[in-house]
Amino acid sequence: MTRTPIPPPHRSASLPTPTPTANGSASSSSLSTTTTSTKGADVPEEQKAGWTSFIKSLAKMTGDLSSMTAPPFILSPVSLTEFPAYWCEHPQVFAQISEGKNEFERTELVLKWFICTLKGQYTTRNEKMGSEKKPLNPVLGELFYGVWPDVNGRGETRLIVEQVSHHPPITAYYIENKKAGVKLQGHSGQKTAFTGTAINVKQSGHAVLTVTPKNGGPEEKYLITLPKLRIEGIIWGSPYIELTDSNAIQSSTGYTAQIDYKGKGYFTGKPHSYKASISKGSKTQQSYEGQWTGVSYIGGSKGPVFFDAHLPKEEVSVKPIEEQGEWESRRLWDKVAKGIKGGNYDLAGVEKSRIENDQRQRRKDEAAASSNWQHAHFTYVDSDPEYQSLAALLHDKLTPAHEDGYIFKGNI
Repeated sequence: MTRTPIPPPHRSASLPTPTPTANGSASSSSLSTTTTSTKGADVPEEQKAGWTSFIKSLAKMTGDLSSMTAPPFILSPVSLTEFPAYWCEHPQVFAQISEGKNEFERTELVLKWFICTLKGQYTTRNEKMGSEKKPLNPVLGELFYGVWPDVNGRGETRLIVEQVSHHPPITAYYIENKKAGVKLQGHSGQKTAFTGTAINVKQSGHAVLTVTPKNGGPEEKYLITLPKLRIEGIIWGSPYIELTDSNAIQSSTGYTAQIDYKGKGYFTGKPHSYKASISKGSKTQQSYEGQWTGVSYIGGSKGPVFFDAHLPKEEVSVKPIEEQGEWESRRLWDKVAKGIKGGNYDLAGVEKSRIENDQRQRRKDEAAASSNWQHAHFTYVDSDPEYQSLAALLHDKLTPAHEDGYIFKGNI
């Protein structure tokens, strides 16, 4: 079927994650500067009136912020559909998971890989764009394809992403390195609320990592729940992200990794801090702590280095825009992205409105024809069996026993 690109209204005021797309860390000095700034100090002069109106609208909102429209200067030139690429910006770490010699070692490698994904997913836009930016809302059916090539025999890693829902917005993804015997399948969405000084984002969805050990052991599954986040610096027009609360990684082997997040003034007194532990049953096997944007350690701050987030990342490779299909993210949003990057918000607005209007018309046509959009790469299930079996091992009262999912249809 020929698909005409038709994206959604620009609706969310959330500034999420993943999933996976963009780049940088808010240092402790930048955070302290932000918290002492005059309101709106980082807002471009020509945008201050719009920013003031936006903050007033936020203050009046209750519940989810899905109907909010962010001011142009805070928009990212990148679609949310690209965010799952953050899961594999360290493809060597991803590939090495299957090389663990035993169940504990592989669980530790999964935890290390997960920690290595956080900086890219949640803070790197600060370095690249000056502050956290709101990604473009994807069109239903929008696609993103990428690859990390085989380097030093690690195997090629491929990525497929599809926007599988618009109301609510949900992104499904599949990543696989066949040679390494490692693959990841998941989906994510966000619910946002303004609390007076910050936007709280609850991420919905989960991911399941499948590992075939190199030593010939049986296949292992790892359920990954998603952390919550808080977007600070809204009042000053210089947003940045902190992860909050906790999330878990549950292995089919019985090992559980628990990750707890706190910002500045807790644990190490530094922003983007975390503590983690791996346990089996009631016994803790090992602990880890540090900054997920910096260095973390095994067993405490004086222990061996667990992971250094300053390790260079590898951007995903994609086809040139002129070779992409009309539903692929970078081709679809090309003119909007150029307008944002060049500061031509009139161009960006016109192109975005065109895409939004096409999307609305497509939904009207489908309703008139009593038809539904057909997913290209994923099949929806109202209860994900892999999630159900792994969640039962987690013994966490806050983790639902059942959750829906999107199952990848075929070969990558």
